[in-house]
Amino acid sequence: MTLLTSDTPPAGTTRWEPGRRFMLRAAGLPVEAVHGLRSPRTRRWADEILAREERLARDGAALSDLLHGLVPAADAVGGTARRSLLALRRQVYNNRLPADPPASVRLVTGLDKAVGDRTSDWLAERALHAGQLEQRAALWGEEMRRARAELRRYLSHDRFRKGLLLASPALDGRIDGYLADTRAEPGGRMRKIERSALTYLYRTACKTSPFSTLTAIAAGTFDGEPADTTAALRVGEEWTSHVRLSVVALNRIADLVLADPVRRQDLPVVLSPGWARDADRVRYVRQWVTAGDDSAAVTFDAVRDRLFYLRTSGTLERLLTLFAGRDGLRHRDLVDWLSAEHGADRRECERYAAALHQLGMVRVPGLRTDVHTPDPLRSFQEALRGLGVPWADTAADSLDGPAACLAAYPAADVRTRRTLLRTLREGLLQAQRDLGAAEPALPQTLLYEDVSAGGDLVCAPGLLAGETGRALRAVESILPIFDITLPQRITLRGFFTARYGRGGRCDDLLGLVHDFHEDFFDQYISFTSKRTAFDDDGAYVPEENWLGQSALRTLDDARRGFVAGMRELWAEEGAAEEVQLPDGLLATVAGRLSPLTAGFTPQSHHIQVSGPVPGHPEGPLVVLNRSYGGLAFPFSRFTHAYDTSDGPAGAGLSARLRDELRERQPHGAVFAEVTGGTVTSNLNLHGRMTDYQIVCPGETSTVPEADRIHLDDLHLVHDEAADRLVLRSRRLDREVIPVYLGYLVPVALPEIPRTLLLMSPSTMTPTDLWGGVPDGPAVDGVTRRPRVAHGDVVVSRRSWTADAATLPVRRPEADEALWYLDWQRWRRAHGLPDQVFATVHGTGRRTPGAKPLYVDFDSPLSLTAFDALVDRTPGASVILREMLPTEDGLHLTSAHGRHVAELAVETFTTRPSRTEDGPTCRN
Repeated sequence: MTLLTSDTPPAGTTRWEPGRRFMLRAAGLPVEAVHGLRSPRTRRWADEILAREERLARDGAALSDLLHGLVPAADAVGGTARRSLLALRRQVYNNRLPADPPASVRLVTGLDKAVGDRTSDWLAERALHAGQLEQRAALWGEEMRRARAELRRYLSHDRFRKGLLLASPALDGRIDGYLADTRAEPGGRMRKIERSALTYLYRTACKTSPFSTLTAIAAGTFDGEPADTTAALRVGEEWTSHVRLSVVALNRIADLVLADPVRRQDLPVVLSPGWARDADRVRYVRQWVTAGDDSAAVTFDAVRDRLFYLRTSGTLERLLTLFAGRDGLRHRDLVDWLSAEHGADRRECERYAAALHQLGMVRVPGLRTDVHTPDPLRSFQEALRGLGVPWADTAADSLDGPAACLAAYPAADVRTRRTLLRTLREGLLQAQRDLGAAEPALPQTLLYEDVSAGGDLVCAPGLLAGETGRALRAVESILPIFDITLPQRITLRGFFTARYGRGGRCDDLLGLVHDFHEDFFDQYISFTSKRTAFDDDGAYVPEENWLGQSALRTLDDARRGFVAGMRELWAEEGAAEEVQLPDGLLATVAGRLSPLTAGFTPQSHHIQVSGPVPGHPEGPLVVLNRSYGGLAFPFSRFTHAYDTSDGPAGAGLSARLRDELRERQPHGAVFAEVTGGTVTSNLNLHGRMTDYQIVCPGETSTVPEADRIHLDDLHLVHDEAADRLVLRSRRLDREVIPVYLGYLVPVALPEIPRTLLLMSPSTMTPTDLWGGVPDGPAVDGVTRRPRVAHGDVVVSRRSWTADAATLPVRRPEADEALWYLDWQRWRRAHGLPDQVFATVHGTGRRTPGAKPLYVDFDSPLSLTAFDALVDRTPGASVILREMLPTEDGLHLTSAHGRHVAELAVETFTTRPSRTEDGPTCRN
């Protein structure tokens, strides 16, 4: 179903439409799970204490002035009256009880009866305040015991324990000890475990980052009446698990085989794919793989590539002829040929062959995971058995045990899963030992699990239509100012036109990529990585513009214009709870960006849907969390959960997405996947979703040959009329649009695919609306920013930035209840809502690995977990953002309650071509 914000536009106008599909991300536990961790009576006690404090302070200030007016009367009385009255005035002003309240009342009444009555009332109220403070111990102890009992109940929840087992095996091993310790006040070690467990529990109930059972996914479509804006969704009870082995674990086994001089003899070898002659040299792409840190929770091997040359010799020439004339060569065949060809000692020939491997001229492709592999372990076993030699069959058989563990894992309970994980790890370590590993090693995370809560959800299409759709479209129009890849795209275009001229053509794409990095881009990146967007005075710092490109100046101007508009908005409306981005500002910035925008712009958004809030009485409200440019990004990582190997062809999600993407190809163009080279992370595994695949030198592909577009089939031209670079295939006679479907950030990819992505719709747009806008004056170390919206689309939540040194701390003379009271006093003073998300920053920057932590001011337990993470060294800070949607505004439910949820959606913008009456390019 096509969803438009208006009727079909006439030809020659820009068309914008939301995609038909979405991917739901649902918190594993209902939000009601955190309610039991709260201390409602303690919270009411704190509110009453603070309200009475405020009344006492207000009334005490007024009473202090009245007492000051009685000083002449006290002087007339003589004796100690003056001294006693002044002491009472100080105590009242400082909200303290005098030692003898009745005597104080008699003193003031003797001077002025009316003031005496007010003094009596104030002292009575102050006495009630003191009495209420004394109630805290019993109240605190009772509610903390109840909250900890509720915490233990949810820490035993099956969904939580299954996810924790993968997220933190060490903590999972300690939780049972905490559950067994039912003391009213846990000891120091148990409280540390408690704080860690709380962090994971809040993540499971209040956040939406897919991981095992902590957050489920569900595929859905927008369908129904176009005017229906109802966003209510419901997930069922049946959540299905889908697990895969870490490809890093398989790479470790493959490395052992390759390193073994005996087993290596049986491995098929090929010349580096994409090699070519270059005068008296052989040109090919050499790849380096740097192993990741196996002790890290998430790790992957880094791959680099670089164009490499070998000078031809008689031996190399004959070697090229050998590979051209014989298929299925194995390493031993290569060594035998070298020995026969030169009559050399076999050991010398082995060293020569090993050098060819080391230099990357000869490759062993068979044991590497393909990007489209649905089951990496099974594929690895098949590759081993395909060698047809006993040791490989034995190695493949040794992996049957780990494969059985993976097969049993989804349906297993927590206890069985622990056993399966231990068995899986031991089985893989033993497989390494069998292959000769003296010190076998495996990554900490061996298994990745995605959990599906359904594949047929339906959401009303009006959510992203109408006024909300128009608002989202307007916000999208300014996203290029935040795109961190746009300056790089412009720079590549400048490099190309400087070398080949406007309207020029390059037929040697590999040479262009090499020269671009070698002569320009690597140094350019080293400079730009040190760039800060704004200087110490808050002035915008222009992009590095070594080629003097007007496009970069246009981008700089658009950014300056937006910052100026935000400064004006802040100066005029910054005190409000919410500010609206003016239509004029967005239109002006979008107009400046128009020369830089592509004709086809697919966009992905992670959004949350909120019920009505102040200022938006009708709802629903769309809250924008993150935005990316690219195709099928919301779905690619999770296709394995919805692709069925035993179903009919075309029944899986990947096949359906492939059909839909084909329909979205711009006229005269095809989409072709850029895989990013060797698969070193499960984040890059996905189904096949494009008809074509670009195969770079050094890469192998499993798609049919007719669907492969080799890099040497591509040429790059500059479309002078549209001022853009166009990648074209000679064989297909079509424009080729590179598509990246992996989840590794482009900077982690080798340089060839990374450069191709500069000609793709992939973008990264971390929005910082307040960049360059000076903070307001700090109040007790805290500055604030209002919510920013455009229509019913929220682009930035309300936030408070606090100097960590000004946050409440535990005082030596104060107990836990008074510490909690200090936090409530701080919250009220700065106007924070009851629930927020906090991000801890070290001195001057975000703490590495820091993620937003849910903080519930209604829960002392939550504050203890948060307080333990705060870095109070000088310069450290904490940013607290409102929880939006709030608990009352959640739109996803299950049989267990309401769930925090996020929708990953797509939009597509198609602009009229500036050359639609002529050829794509003059070449």
